[in-house]
Amino acid sequence: MTPESARPHLDIFEPVAAALRDRKPVVALESTIITHGMPYPQNAAMAARVEEIVREEGAVPATIAVIEGRLKIGLSDGEREALAKEAGALKLSRADLAYAIAERRTGGTTVAATMIAAALSGIEVFATGGIGGVHKGAETTFDVSADLDELARTPVIVVSAGAKAILDIEKTLEVLETKGVPVVGYGTDVMPAFWSSRSRFRAPLRLDTPQAIARFQSARRDLGIGGGMLIANPVPAEAEIPEAEMAGFIAAAQADAAAKGVSGKEVTPYLLGRILELTDGRSVVTNIALVENNARLAARIATALA
Repeated sequence: MTPESARPHLDIFEPVAAALRDRKPVVALESTIITHGMPYPQNAAMAARVEEIVREEGAVPATIAVIEGRLKIGLSDGEREALAKEAGALKLSRADLAYAIAERRTGGTTVAATMIAAALSGIEVFATGGIGGVHKGAETTFDVSADLDELARTPVIVVSAGAKAILDIEKTLEVLETKGVPVVGYGTDVMPAFWSSRSRFRAPLRLDTPQAIARFQSARRDLGIGGGMLIANPVPAEAEIPEAEMAGFIAAAQADAAAKGVSGKEVTPYLLGRILELTDGRSVVTNIALVENNARLAARIATALA
């Protein structure tokens, strides 16, 4: 149930509110993939299709964003289309979510901010593309995503294709282990690497059905174990770009970012944009496929929980 203190800032889209009242399955969806992940009109078409996939699986989609200072839990078609066209949208995480609300700004929510909003409104499952994590060279830059702390503290199941492959996957797994976050390979013993279905790193845990994931979450809740859970769902093999091939594109993009002095929040969107150019558009096709795949699994998990 939404805390009273949060209610003045939230607009819960009526289909989402009705589903929550009736304890029907709901899936939260982030919005930085719309505002910062790909260009218009691909972003708008992708967002609409992902919502439709959630509905096809019997759940209700709740795309989360901040629009003119209102924290939206679910968007109308018009709001989603306007957000896809918004040129000045902020990229919002835990540190600046309340800032955007206080200053009546518009922004897309990252994994961390979407988890906060989902938990505030009583949504247990969230589908995204890939989580943030430990950036390569973090031992000197200290560049570690707030997504990892959020996974440790906020009780939401996050379905992703693993950490974004531009990150240091090994160190990301180490940090998640330290923070006590369960990382579950869905139907796989190895971690996916976002655009690639396999990486060099083992998945700490493995489960093969949405029902098994729901049982695991229920047991955690019964034991009073807080925080979230990360489900690593490999991109379908027919849509992947193999890891060895992606490694060359990523290295070239990172070299370009270093040469231009790109840093902080700008690193990830820059790298994703540069990789799009280097792959001649293949990366965005794979990105769409993995987001759709994650939405489908998230809806099935939400249904099993409900």
